[in-house]
Amino acid sequence: MTVATVYIGLGSNLNEPVNQLDKAVAALDKIKNTQLLRVSSYYQSAPVGPDGQDDYINAVAQLETQLPAVVLLQQLQQIENSQGRVRTEHWGARTLDLDMLLYDDSVIKTEKLTVPHPYIEQRNFVLLPLMEITSEEFKVPDKGALIDLLSTCPDNPIEKMIRSS
Repeated sequence: MTVATVYIGLGSNLNEPVNQLDKAVAALDKIKNTQLLRVSSYYQSAPVGPDGQDDYINAVAQLETQLPAVVLLQQLQQIENSQGRVRTEHWGARTLDLDMLLYDDSVIKTEKLTVPHPYIEQRNFVLLPLMEITSEEFKVPDKGALIDLLSTCPDNPIEKMIRSS
């Protein structure tokens, strides 16, 4: 069976965001036919979207999966829903956001899924944690090397979190 390497962006700014990410990482580790390999540090970043939101906590997880991309997407949405995700406002505050950033070297464009993530090169809160668990030379399909993407990425305020656990 084919195994794909997948990168998932995690984000939360409601209901104890660090706890939301911790719970999401535990849930990712329980997806059938999928193995959690690495999780970046957590980063605190200014929100992108409507004004008045709290800062986000973001991270990136690396998985290996035997699931097709669309099936994995369904699993991610189930995790979001189980953690109280409500979709009311585009780019609005949320308990949990799980975005499939990359699925192997695949380029996927369907009504339900676009990979690489369509805004990946505009989000330092995705690029920095992704680079932490890969490398500066890591290539995003159809986009280029992470270090090059970061050099042209908008400078959204972001800070790596120091956590005690």
